[in-house]
Amino acid sequence: MNHSNEYIDHNRQKKIAVINDVTGFGRCSVAVQLPIISKLHIQCCAVPTAVLSNQTGFKSFFIDDYTRHFKEYTAEWKKIGLRFSAITSGFLGSAEQIDLISGFIKEFDEGAPIIIIDPVMGDHGHLYPHYTPEMSRAMKRLIGHAEIITPNLTEACFLTDTPYHEGKWTKKEIQAIMDKLTRLGPGKIVITGISQGEFVANAVYDPSSTDDILYTRQAKVGTERNGTGDVFSAIIAADAVNEVPFIQSVKRASRFVKLCIEKSIEMGIPNTDGVAFEEVIDRLKPL
Repeated sequence: MNHSNEYIDHNRQKKIAVINDVTGFGRCSVAVQLPIISKLHIQCCAVPTAVLSNQTGFKSFFIDDYTRHFKEYTAEWKKIGLRFSAITSGFLGSAEQIDLISGFIKEFDEGAPIIIIDPVMGDHGHLYPHYTPEMSRAMKRLIGHAEIITPNLTEACFLTDTPYHEGKWTKKEIQAIMDKLTRLGPGKIVITGISQGEFVANAVYDPSSTDDILYTRQAKVGTERNGTGDVFSAIIAADAVNEVPFIQSVKRASRFVKLCIEKSIEMGIPNTDGVAFEEVIDRLKPL
């Protein structure tokens, strides 16, 4: 019997489209996001932007840019009628990739998916070496599609043309940055990595809850590690689909990242190898 015209529903489960690179070793990007999103009872559907043997913090690595296959890859999803509860993106390597994501969001808008953008642009007051002015302009356009964005302080500064400085940031300064970010279009915002002495803080804005900026903070643990931003954004994305209040999601994502770092230090995991989230993932529960 020919079933070629038979309708098959592939949308009986909540799904998130995760647009990020696939890295074989180093625990970042899709390698981190897929198991965490799955643990929170959501199907993770990956769109690879590049394939890497190991993350770029190593002295040597293999990389294959996947931009040329983006449209034909996602066209197959359109053919089978996939719909997503959310769409999220992470590290992007070119302005072309950023524009492709804008097109993907418009193409898969059925069901009004939640858009979560992690604008991975730089850190410590500097853009990453590959990040061009064209990419910065494209990222400003992309976050205009977002319901949630998760920039670190450096990225928030570059997105708003705010001079970055070391040392303490006042609440007035953070408020000014947050005001500029909201004018770019996103609804909910968390600015991560705000140093406060022995603590690191997140500034959270959720107009559905309050007009005030709320702050969460955790004691600093060890040194920075690869992939922690991907852990954080994966929880934020899954929680958004599961309708967890935004401030609650930010708090538990921060706590889980800290737990991952503490376990990695205990095990002597090299910083390049990311965080040993597998050892503590059972502590992460859907809400």
